[in-house]
Amino acid sequence: MSYLWQEFNIKTFEAETLVFRDGVFCDELSEYKSVSFDSQKNQVCVNKTPKLPIHIIYIGEIAGNIDFNIDINSDDTNVIMTLKTVCKKPAFLNIFIKNAGKNSVFNGKNIVKNHSSLKIAIKGQHLSVNTGIFVKNRVAAYKDSENYMQGIADIEKNLSDCENDISFSVLADDNAQITMKPIQYINSVPKNASHSASLYKPNDAMIYYLRTSGLSGHEIKQILEQAFLDE
Repeated sequence: MSYLWQEFNIKTFEAETLVFRDGVFCDELSEYKSVSFDSQKNQVCVNKTPKLPIHIIYIGEIAGNIDFNIDINSDDTNVIMTLKTVCKKPAFLNIFIKNAGKNSVFNGKNIVKNHSSLKIAIKGQHLSVNTGIFVKNRVAAYKDSENYMQGIADIEKNLSDCENDISFSVLADDNAQITMKPIQYINSVPKNASHSASLYKPNDAMIYYLRTSGLSGHEIKQILEQAFLDE
């Protein structure tokens, strides 16, 4: 899957893979044994413990309402999601993660370039003890874009040693509209439950250093954006 590195700067590793491009599941690019995918519900289900990690790769452009459901029902399972998308038309991306596998962990990294109106809603629901859901979101919000980001942590009763962390970091144009909303429903004492939301702004020292290297204002902006998204 070298094209993922060449086109999207995504490193692949030994894993069971599910690849989605422009919101469409690409079965011919995917290699999976322990996972089922329901195209009607846009739902990925892990129902037996895999020998390898599960890597969900979501790339391309997004538009319209997109519901993406990930159910982990097996113990000792490691699920990773890499999402790199561009939003040029109004879009609502709703990601619902349910972790019912003891000692199972979900790690997501979402990178989005938004030129339009975008709403991102991510809910991580814990249904077993010692489960982890971690999602890092980085958004480049361009001029006149609208950006609404919501993270929901839901830990049910009598579940020990759960960890949840949904974070949003935004590199925003001065004319972009930004709304971030963290929500937590914590009904058990967690091992860790945290949210974070931040606006990123390059400091004067960084800009000065790049200017002294002979770069134009446009080149500096591109370099700083790429550094932010790839951090």
